[in-house]
Amino acid sequence: MLMAATTPQASAAFSATVAGGESPSDAEIMLRAKAGDQSAFDYLVQKYRRPMVSFMYRMARNTAAAEDLAQEVFLRVYRSRTSYEASAKFTTWLYRIATNLAVNHARDTRHERPEVQVSLDEPDEDTGTTLELPDGNLTAEQAMVRRERMLAIRSKVEALPEQQRLAVIMHKYQQMDYKQIAEVLKKSESATKSLLFRAYETLREQLKEFV
Repeated sequence: MLMAATTPQASAAFSATVAGGESPSDAEIMLRAKAGDQSAFDYLVQKYRRPMVSFMYRMARNTAAAEDLAQEVFLRVYRSRTSYEASAKFTTWLYRIATNLAVNHARDTRHERPEVQVSLDEPDEDTGTTLELPDGNLTAEQAMVRRERMLAIRSKVEALPEQQRLAVIMHKYQQMDYKQIAEVLKKSESATKSLLFRAYETLREQLKEFV
C-alpha cells in the first residue's frame, strides 16, 4: 500500500534536506518528485494524508472507503508525476484528482450508501473514525441536542446538489478559500461565491431550528 509504504521518517529526512534555506513550495517539491526524488513524494503523502482521508470520509461516509479513496488519489498523483506541470498550486491539482474520484465513487455507490447514524460525531481527520470524547460540561439533554444537530448538519450537507456539497466541504471542512475552490471546480471566483452563498442559505433555512 502506497500510504503504508511512506513513513514520517521519510518526511523528516526530506525536511532535513531543505533545512536552513527557504522552504520550497509544494509545487517545487512535486517537481522534485517528478524528477525521481522518492523522498519528496513521501513528504507530500505524509503532509496531505490526513486532510485527504478527511475529505474522502465526508464524501463517502465510510472509513474503509475513505482510506481506499485517499490511497487511490496518491496512486494517481504518483502515476501522473511525469506529466505534472507547476502551472497551478499543488493543492489545486491534488484536489481536482480527489474531487473527480470522490464524485465518481458517490455516483457509483449512491444506492449502496448507508444512512447517517445518530451516534456519529465528527470523524478524526487521521482515520475517519468516531471520537466519542466525554464532555463533563454537557448534560445528557445537551449532549443529545448536540448529537442531533451534528446529524442534521451532516444530513443536509449530504442532500445539497453535488457542486454545492463539494464547495461546502472544501470551504467549511478543508479550510480552502474561494480562489482555491474556484480553481479546483474550474469556476470563476464570483461563481464559486454564488455557489457557496446558495448552499449556506439553504443550510441556514433547513437548520434554523438548531441556530
